[in-house]
Amino acid sequence: MPVRDDTKAAMTMAGLNLIKQGLSIFDSDLKLVVANARFREMFEVPDSLARPGTSFQDLIRHMVARGEYGTDQSAEEMVRERVELAKAFEPHYIERQRSNGRWISVEGSPLPDGGWITVYTDITQVRRQEELLRSRSEVLSDQLIRYAEDLSSANRELESTVIALEEAKRQIMESEARMRLTAEMMPAHIAHVGPDRCYTYSNRRLSAVMPGRPSNIVGAHIKDTLGAETYQIIAPKLQVALSGDSTVFEFNDPKSTRRIRLALTPDSEDGDAQGVYILSMDVTEEAQARAALQQTKRREIAAQMTSGLAHDFSNLLTIILGMQGKLEKMDLPAEAHELIDGTLATARRGGKLLNSLADVTSQRAPQLQPTDVGALLRDSMTLARPILNKSIDLQLQDRTPNEPLILDPGMLQDSLFNLILNARDGCDGAGRITICCETVQDTWLQISVQDTGKGFSDEALTHAFDPFFTTKGAAGTGLGLPMVYDVTKLVGGEVRIANAEGGGAIVRLRLPLRRLRADQSTSLVLLVEDDPDLRDQIREMLIDQNHMVIEASSVDEALLLVEHVPGISAVLSDINLEGNATGVDLAGKLGKTDIPVILMTSLPTTHSLYQDGAARAPIIRKPFAASDLVPLLTLKDPQ
Repeated sequence: MPVRDDTKAAMTMAGLNLIKQGLSIFDSDLKLVVANARFREMFEVPDSLARPGTSFQDLIRHMVARGEYGTDQSAEEMVRERVELAKAFEPHYIERQRSNGRWISVEGSPLPDGGWITVYTDITQVRRQEELLRSRSEVLSDQLIRYAEDLSSANRELESTVIALEEAKRQIMESEARMRLTAEMMPAHIAHVGPDRCYTYSNRRLSAVMPGRPSNIVGAHIKDTLGAETYQIIAPKLQVALSGDSTVFEFNDPKSTRRIRLALTPDSEDGDAQGVYILSMDVTEEAQARAALQQTKRREIAAQMTSGLAHDFSNLLTIILGMQGKLEKMDLPAEAHELIDGTLATARRGGKLLNSLADVTSQRAPQLQPTDVGALLRDSMTLARPILNKSIDLQLQDRTPNEPLILDPGMLQDSLFNLILNARDGCDGAGRITICCETVQDTWLQISVQDTGKGFSDEALTHAFDPFFTTKGAAGTGLGLPMVYDVTKLVGGEVRIANAEGGGAIVRLRLPLRRLRADQSTSLVLLVEDDPDLRDQIREMLIDQNHMVIEASSVDEALLLVEHVPGISAVLSDINLEGNATGVDLAGKLGKTDIPVILMTSLPTTHSLYQDGAARAPIIRKPFAASDLVPLLTLKDPQ
């Protein structure tokens, strides 16, 4: 059972009280820390002044008042003089006679962390023996007596000095041990090589920084230790450092393939080269992070450059597609239809180009369409079985409704394959993988992938969605689950992971449950778009699909129409609108109603507005044709 701190303090104080010498300790702020019983008794210190925290000045004033320091000066002068000496404290040993006639020796030593300790020893008996020797030794010369007295005093002072030196030695040895331990625990190799390029010191961390090298290298030549290829890289820099110039550089270690940062600092006195201090650090992960950051920055710059242009160009292409769609329905000569078809094809190519630019700077935008989920799951099972061992049983429990659902089939299938591969690795060669698809509270389409493997570790439960986190070692990339998480969030879904009760891991992928309306007759659509030209074209698209249309250009105007116009069956809104509010704000406010919302945008999928909007409503990318609106406007409830 460990001893409590207050118990330790009481035991320490009891030990100090048994010492026959007076002892006091003051901290660097001239506050009393400890005063043992002998000190209080020797100087008749009252309890009020013997408590920790008493100022040195108050204690000295008490001793001056008792006549401890004579009467040659005024009391305040003596107090001020001793306080000044305490502020500039230095080790000392003195012997003095007190006002009561007794002799004491006073030995003071500084403490490593500030403050000092003083020991008071009553040497009255020793002094009396010296006086007795003087009075009774008439045969002894005065010179011999003085010599004996001086020798006795010197011996006492020497004993004090020896004790102080031993304490200093102990502190130095402890400090050296701490420094060596600290150096050996550092995630870097610290070494020193002499002018002959042989190691004179090493913290034995070379093998941790450059795998494949020895740890005990003192006395060895740096070329023999690092190898000829590595030494050839660093030799010119080492020569520069031996000439007196510091240098820091990075290189790829040929043997370990690690990225190493080397800092070389000359060890010289008055220009005489004594060698070089070497600090080696493995910065492989840092270099990889820098490269990834540079790539991210390049993508961000590209996104900033193209975002504004893409927005305006997407609007123009949408207008062109709308106009050509109207021309296509007119009774025009065959030559005109050929031109119309060519214009439509070119506009669609422009739209694909914009999407390609968006893919460079962000993830592919979801492509929502009516999908037979049951058929997609069965096809996925057929494609997945060849990549599994015969000892792994793949089962499907399909409880999806017998109707098309609006989702991105490509994204769902990619996510499903990633989850199956992870489950396969978790089974470690044998076991069962169960895929269950069902609806949850008429809100979510839930796909669960459960295996009978060892399950998630505590660390994996916390970091599984972090990019590059993996528990598979070199065999894993750490990108599977993060990819599933990202694409699911893009369509407003969520991913949950857990360990199953019977053992193994379970991943639940939830997508918004978006059904087609049974009644697809004429409906009233609220179109919210701030660009008049684009609004005209989208209105024509909606009218051609037998929808009635009312229009707004801002969130406030749209909310006013929703409040006063009955029968609105859907809202089609751009994300960027007039005023401070956005289409995302509109979708959030209408989320409490039964009116479904579809958002339009040309923003990249990494944009915060896109991600916030995807969590509230399906999104259609600009530019789009009338046919792209059909599956979304026939949704039972896109929310």
